Amino acid sequence: MNYQKLDAALSTAINEVQNSETPTLTVFIHTEPVLDANAIAVLENLGVSNVTPGKDIFTATLSANSIAQLSEQPWVQHLKLSQKLHLVNARLNFKKLSV
Repeated sequence: MNYQKLDAALSTAINEVQNSETPTLTVFIHTEPVLDANAIAVLENLGVSNVTPGKDIFTATLSANSIAQLSEQPWVQHLKLSQKLHLVNARLNFKKLSV
């Protein structure tokens, strides 16, 4: 696995995976702008949908083994873990903000 292509959150998440064959990690796959037929086939075989020419960012839920395989591909620039965003203060009181 090429850890240089993984963001810190994804590296941590991979180390916590119990079954490396089960697709449990949702990731953003950043690739070169132009993919050849082999690269498209690799992505599609891993279950990545909407692989179209001219697209260079893909989202997929992958296993740790699939991520390891992708990280070794020369046309993959980097992989990032998709995370749920949470509001900083869900109970924001707008009266306090008014001037």
